[in-house]
Amino acid sequence: MKLVTAEEAVRLVSDGATVVVGGSGAGHALPQRFIDALAEVYARDGHPRDLTTVRVVGIGDFAERGFSQLGLPGLQRRTIGSNIGNEPRLGALVEAGELEAYSFPQGVLSQLMREIAAGRPGLVTHVGLGTYVDPRQTGGRQNARTTEELVEVVELAGREWLFFRAFPIDVAVIRGTTADEDGSISMEDEAVQGEMLSMAMAARNSGGIVIAQVRQLATAGSLHQRDVRIPGALVDYVYLDPDQWQTYITQHSPYYAGAMRRPATGPAEPIPLDVRKVIARRSLLEFRPGDICNLGFGISQGIGRIAWEEGIADQLTLTVEQGIFGGVPVAGNEGGAGFNYQAMIDQPYMFDFYDGGGLDVASLSFAEVDPAGNVNVHAFEGRLRGPGGFPNISARTGRINFVGTLTSRGLRESFGDGRMRIEAEGSLRKFVPEVPQISFNGRLALERGQDVRYITERAVFRLTDAGLTLIEVAPGIDLEADVLAQMDFRPRLAEEVATMDPRIFTDAPMGLAAGFAAMRQEEDADA
Repeated sequence: MKLVTAEEAVRLVSDGATVVVGGSGAGHALPQRFIDALAEVYARDGHPRDLTTVRVVGIGDFAERGFSQLGLPGLQRRTIGSNIGNEPRLGALVEAGELEAYSFPQGVLSQLMREIAAGRPGLVTHVGLGTYVDPRQTGGRQNARTTEELVEVVELAGREWLFFRAFPIDVAVIRGTTADEDGSISMEDEAVQGEMLSMAMAARNSGGIVIAQVRQLATAGSLHQRDVRIPGALVDYVYLDPDQWQTYITQHSPYYAGAMRRPATGPAEPIPLDVRKVIARRSLLEFRPGDICNLGFGISQGIGRIAWEEGIADQLTLTVEQGIFGGVPVAGNEGGAGFNYQAMIDQPYMFDFYDGGGLDVASLSFAEVDPAGNVNVHAFEGRLRGPGGFPNISARTGRINFVGTLTSRGLRESFGDGRMRIEAEGSLRKFVPEVPQISFNGRLALERGQDVRYITERAVFRLTDAGLTLIEVAPGIDLEADVLAQMDFRPRLAEEVATMDPRIFTDAPMGLAAGFAAMRQEEDADA
């Protein structure tokens, strides 16, 4: 291992190189100093240029930091990731057709690192079939400039699969907390582990180099052997960032690192009653004691906090695709972290579990829904975004809640006394005749026997053989004026349209602990 500066690390990158950068969304385990230096060096010298950049999770703060900093004409020839939505400056270049861009599912890219490390030709998976990433649709290409097919349909054992091609990695840039003088890396203060080991192995076995950012150095052999996440033999260069933060927002939390458990006393104040809490509460009503769950970005992130408020968080195993198993996921712009978890595992293994159908229930956001139950989350309102882990999570989970408001842009509502009222209707309708791109395929979900609900603040729908079927309406809401007239198609109506639980629309706790106890007793009696 050789100790270098961040700028010297950037100068190791040749023009045209394929560079994979570790870390996750909001700065978790992110080698941010390398990104800073790459942008600075390129702006000054014009090199390295024509890079192919790869990251498993979208990296950025939805503004200027992260891969937005790499939105510099000529720096990249091609970029591959799962979510460009939090990298707006780079997204603008892609929309303008100034570089090639592919959007693949987060789990696909995570697992592909292992396939590259093993020298296999690529990843064979069912994830993405019948969605935008299927080559019979867009193949994950994000603009007209992007023409090469990196995904193909193959048939094995009488079934269709998608095959994502492997590619050699010239440079892997990873991050840990501590490096010893031999280059061994530990990650004791990181909020996620990601796929740092897989990336390092993939670069090494491609004939490339591995660069690591760490906060501190230790003497050779002084790291506890079981704490080493990346062996020194795989690491070529290390640079220091003594000021590296755990995330973009948090300098250091022992709870995120798993060094300390947060007291289970609940939040000092409950989440204020608003539209996001209403929807998250209704989604939580579909959860059962003992469920292993995933909570998506956005509204669903509030479910962990609400479960905490209701005193049932310890009866659910909440997971985050970045590798947090159990405990309480962190909401907001630090999504991906967690606290009081059972374990922090490498991200590829979490996606193995998801892809195999290990989840009992998932709550995921929707942007658009059509009559067939198809969902779009990755390309809407004229902006490129990306699906993140959505295609993996939704592909085999038995029970799925897609959550969001019925309309948006100007929507105002009020809640109280177990009822709701629309104060001002949103101008953008989200239930559309046909989604422009498919992130979730309703027809395939029915074939797989998945139980799918679409939960809004004023109505709940279920996917049936007849398509989208309305099954519940909020108290205080006029079915025709407030729901059906605000959709661009007329859904099927259940024979008996139920009223949504009024507890959702009150400031008081819903009393879910008692409900969970009753379900436990029923299960014990049945056993």
